[in-house]
Amino acid sequence: MTGSALFSYWYFHLPNFILAALMYTLLGRVLLGVIVQPHSSNYIWRFFCRITDPVVAAVALVTPKACVPVIVWLFGVVWLFWLRVGLLLVFFAFNAVPKP
Repeated sequence: MTGSALFSYWYFHLPNFILAALMYTLLGRVLLGVIVQPHSSNYIWRFFCRITDPVVAAVALVTPKACVPVIVWLFGVVWLFWLRVGLLLVFFAFNAVPKP
């Protein structure tokens, strides 16, 4: 894909990129959560928490309160994945998907 094609379909690529970045950052939080204590002062852990806390808060509203935080984080990854699939389907419906 050339640079001009990337810029001409910015309305698809920008939301997809943001959702993908959140999804993979949340997955990184899951993997890092195995190693790092929950209230660690590690700057990398704090960054992952700060970026993903809004997503975790939204997912926690619809997740049972009995779930441990790691399960809520994993549900967040799944929800973000399906949001990306839904975004693709919406763009397919409007015939606005970038052509290869």
